Amino acid sequence: MEVKGTVHKVGDNIDTDLIIAARYLNMQDPKDLAAHLMDDYDPQFKDKLKDGDIIVGGDNFGCGSSREHAPLAIKGHGVSCVIARTFARIFYRNSINIGLPILECPAAVDAISDGDMVSVDLSKGVIIDETTGKHFEAAAFPDSIQAIIDAGGLLKSLKQ
Repeated sequence: MEVKGTVHKVGDNIDTDLIIAARYLNMQDPKDLAAHLMDDYDPQFKDKLKDGDIIVGGDNFGCGSSREHAPLAIKGHGVSCVIARTFARIFYRNSINIGLPILECPAAVDAISDGDMVSVDLSKGVIIDETTGKHFEAAAFPDSIQAIIDAGGLLKSLKQ
């Protein structure tokens, strides 16, 4: 599966409270959560995103609480994938569980700029910064994990 979108770059240690503030945790619908994506980080962040765009973060993206609301808000806004230098482990697992593609690739994070157009072959882990022509290799998911993401999440894959 390939995705392509404009990059929206964020910094290190973007925690789940910055992704979706605790005051919105009574919501469950991904579209409702998406309406408040990154409000406490940058109130205009969600307005800059278009369907298919890509978030690029630094170290420890998704740290903080174990809430699934954070990756749900990102996916609910139509973000096609998140690339980071590193992810908090619980965010990493929650993202897979809900079918949000995520890739760890420090070299890509260091080289890609905000606003660049990037394409990602999720099955191979290949990241191409189409703005600069640079190619990067992230670890591809094993087939079993890729099947979960392709199905749209763990529960949907089990139903199949």
